[in-house]
Amino acid sequence: MDAPLHSGGPGGTKSHQLFLLLKDAIVNGRMAPGTKLPGELKLAEEHRVSRVTVRRAMEALTEEGLIYRKPGIGTRVCERPVGATVMTASVSNLLPNMVKLGENSRVRLLEFVYEQPSETIRERLGLGDNDRTQRSIRVRLSEDKPFSYLVTNVPERIALNYSESDLASTPLFVLLERSGVHVDHASQSISATLATKEVARALDVSVGSPLISLTRVVFDKAGNGVEHLQALYRPDRYRIQIDLNRAGSEDDRYWQTIDPLNG
Repeated sequence: MDAPLHSGGPGGTKSHQLFLLLKDAIVNGRMAPGTKLPGELKLAEEHRVSRVTVRRAMEALTEEGLIYRKPGIGTRVCERPVGATVMTASVSNLLPNMVKLGENSRVRLLEFVYEQPSETIRERLGLGDNDRTQRSIRVRLSEDKPFSYLVTNVPERIALNYSESDLASTPLFVLLERSGVHVDHASQSISATLATKEVARALDVSVGSPLISLTRVVFDKAGNGVEHLQALYRPDRYRIQIDLNRAGSEDDRYWQTIDPLNG
């Protein structure tokens, strides 16, 4: 039997946690289109919650277009769940993926300011003590549903080549190239974090919900830092893919990430 849900956990209420569990199963294909869901009593027993909790979770799934109910048929997964759209990013095709992501989604610009960055960002970009960056906060959406919260810092000398309206309508990667930047490589790390109140509101999730956290520094051909990105993604709407090749000698084989810049 599954472990009981806890209302005090990161996912919020028990009904919301159950909603997330079922949604994850639908989005990731473990519950295929047309699959019949267990009845309320069965789900209540499996997850050790009340039928009221199950009913609320099912209502939320219905509102998102993930399931439908018909008398005599029961509750089934929709043929093409509206909320099941998942954006996929390939780590080994980082630069081309930036353009593709921009084409398949739209952005909502929340903030656009010039300021002196934190010491950490300044060091990563290789800036001087008095150098400023253009800092922006954007929420990216697919099918009008938010999936990422992006905080970017771009050196002022580069950012002065584009406007606030440009950033609201054009992918930053494209704006960098238009500014004469020749993007060459990037360094990034991926981990997990919990949604703060501000981020939760922007991504339409509960405070404390788990998120994918990605930090990326982009460099030009001369090795200068041209962008610092701190991105938070909804794991139910965003997937990170890593492509690997087998490498090494016959006695010492290992997996190696594919580098499109060298191949």
